[in-house]
Amino acid sequence: MKGLVEHLAQYAAYHRDRRNIASHFIGIPMIVLSVAVLLSRPGLELAGLWLSPATLAVLAAGLFYLRLDLRFGLLMAVLLGLCLWLGAALAVRSTGLWLGSGLALFVIGWAIQFVGHHYEGRKPAFVDDIMGLLIGPLFVAAEAAFLLGLRREVERAVVERAGPTRIRGA
Repeated sequence: MKGLVEHLAQYAAYHRDRRNIASHFIGIPMIVLSVAVLLSRPGLELAGLWLSPATLAVLAAGLFYLRLDLRFGLLMAVLLGLCLWLGAALAVRSTGLWLGSGLALFVIGWAIQFVGHHYEGRKPAFVDDIMGLLIGPLFVAAEAAFLLGLRREVERAVVERAGPTRIRGA
């Protein structure tokens, strides 16, 4: 199994333009939330918890992230838990509100992603490796940590493999 740095560096190689990275800070959370919303039906309440396909997806993704790295895994578990909570809150609303919000988040999130990749001049990572769909949210969390001055050793290792960020054409 690839490690944290390998996954992040492979994904980062498709994301070196700062405008593309910025678009991912908006688009990827929208897409992750949309998936949580859309997978929150069907569901049932059991002991005060809403159990749905989204619950299984979040548990599987959370375990994957925890196996890669404890600190990032815990952060991702919290963030995915928030998405799961919001998804469950929308799942019990009207079908129109649930479906409309889920689809709107999905379409707008992907549109933002493709604008970012226009700046990058490169296709999204998941086109070459489907794991990019799972690594994308982790990449955004890692980039946020790097901006805050955290996990510098991981940032250095990723930049050594993927190269520095830039503004294309600049």
